[in-house]
Amino acid sequence: MSVTARRVSQLRALEAEAAFVIREVVAELARPVLLFSGGKDSLALLRVAEKAFAPLPLPFPVMHVDTGHNFPEVIEFRNRRLREGGHRLIVASVQESIDTGRVKEDVAGGSRNRLQTVTLLDAIEQHGFDAAFGGARRDEERSRAKERVLSFRDEFGHWEPRAQRAEPWTLYNARIRRGEHIRVFPLSNWTELDVWRYIEAEELELPSIYFAHRRRVIERDGILLAESEWIQPRDGERVEEAMVRYRTVGDLTVTGAVRSNATDIETVMAETEQATVSERGETRADDRTSEAAMEDRKREGYF
Repeated sequence: MSVTARRVSQLRALEAEAAFVIREVVAELARPVLLFSGGKDSLALLRVAEKAFAPLPLPFPVMHVDTGHNFPEVIEFRNRRLREGGHRLIVASVQESIDTGRVKEDVAGGSRNRLQTVTLLDAIEQHGFDAAFGGARRDEERSRAKERVLSFRDEFGHWEPRAQRAEPWTLYNARIRRGEHIRVFPLSNWTELDVWRYIEAEELELPSIYFAHRRRVIERDGILLAESEWIQPRDGERVEEAMVRYRTVGDLTVTGAVRSNATDIETVMAETEQATVSERGETRADDRTSEAAMEDRKREGYF
């Protein structure tokens, strides 16, 4: 078997596994929702879900937990992709959580990522969701490597890594008590390169920021942040125009770019093959707060 054939076979095996997880959860639980940011992982997850139920529409809505600090290109793509797919979009707004007093924004500004937790948990309770599909992968970050495919959250939305259920031979126990819910990660066993190969194989469109383009950026703590109304140069910093692309999509106040000339999927995959640091490790400032920054947020109810 050629290298190309092996790669296609591996991709289809990963796709089949992910589709199996999605169908199992839909069969066991009453009100799932798919979390969608417009990024590459949630796009791959959405495509698997569409194929899992084709030619029928998705039996659940799609939800974006929106910080309000977005790349305009990503929001435009999100709206167009979901409209063309005929999907119902729910926007859970962090700004609304701030306006209603559910969370308090740091007076100094900055990332709203931690505030997303309350917004997400409120939306899950409001809509009665008992399962939330997400595009997280184990290779992204340490705490995500600890997480099962089915990640159980208690009635407060909290995650306890030592209390997760075993999943032998891909057998999943989705039973939950009243008030609990499950985060489900069908792409757990995928890598960043798997996602890119799947996007190529499925000929999926992506937000333009995933490919090299010229952008005004500020280097801060070793990360290239996009100049915006929320990010302006501090003393000793300067704005430069550089050729960059993004490896991940998120709150633009903490999501960094990488210098790159990769303008198409082939050159992006070539760069990805050479990468020695995960996309979150290289480009997400909020994950650098401490060694356990992501795990702390996940215990509180984060994605």
